[in-house]
Amino acid sequence: MLDKIIQFSIQHRVFVLIAGLLLGGIGVYNFQRLPIDAVPDITNVQVQINTEATGFSPLEVEQRITFPIETVMAGLPGLEQTRSLSRYGLSQVTVIFKDGTNIYFARQLINERIQEAKGELPPGAEPVMGPIATGLGEIFTWTVEAKEGAKKADGSAYTPTDLRTIEDWVIKPQLRNVPGVTEVNTIGGYERQFHVTPYPERLVSYGLTFQDIIEALERNTENVGAGYIESAGEHYLIRAPGQFSSFDEVNEIIVGYHVGGPVYIKNIASVIEGKELR
Repeated sequence: MLDKIIQFSIQHRVFVLIAGLLLGGIGVYNFQRLPIDAVPDITNVQVQINTEATGFSPLEVEQRITFPIETVMAGLPGLEQTRSLSRYGLSQVTVIFKDGTNIYFARQLINERIQEAKGELPPGAEPVMGPIATGLGEIFTWTVEAKEGAKKADGSAYTPTDLRTIEDWVIKPQLRNVPGVTEVNTIGGYERQFHVTPYPERLVSYGLTFQDIIEALERNTENVGAGYIESAGEHYLIRAPGQFSSFDEVNEIIVGYHVGGPVYIKNIASVIEGKELR
């Protein structure tokens, strides 16, 4: 058989040379388009469960959030191991499955177990599964900067808070629409916030508490719809926009009453623009 192949190649050497060049060209063409990763993703099948717990110490996070979630994940089909991380205000539980487990099946199982665990968690603690991505999946990093001498409409220079706002409300939503992008994480800058800082001595004098301020703010930052009115064949929607957009609106919120008169936020607290805690 080998002799026949050699004999055929000698007798039809032009054809063999052309076929060899053609195969070589196809190889070069495909090599240039072959997706090669310098660091192949060798991460196992895993799902992360992240829970924010504002104000909780690492010990409280471990006892009241991380441990209940880890416990309820025991016995999952295909479960290999679980590991966790408890930090100030954050619990992260990583559930690792055996190789070959369908990631969507694994996430469905975990979602069912999360519903069981919610009854044991503190109020306001909401476990959320991380995206279907790994640490080796980060493929692009960028910075948001203002050109030298750039000014805002009011003539002031751009601050880290302004750049963070542009990132969160302009750039990030557009990148999320790009095919193949799983998640966009923002690091740096400062998230713009309205800070209501109560004066304890004034609260005591008016007979109010911190909880009264919280409830007043929650009541006055909702949009309420009241149906519609029909007139001349037209529908007029009735709505009460209650979300505040300026410091003055926050200052005018009524917290309670004292000696027959209303007590406003401005009477018991200062309202300023602040930043998130990193």
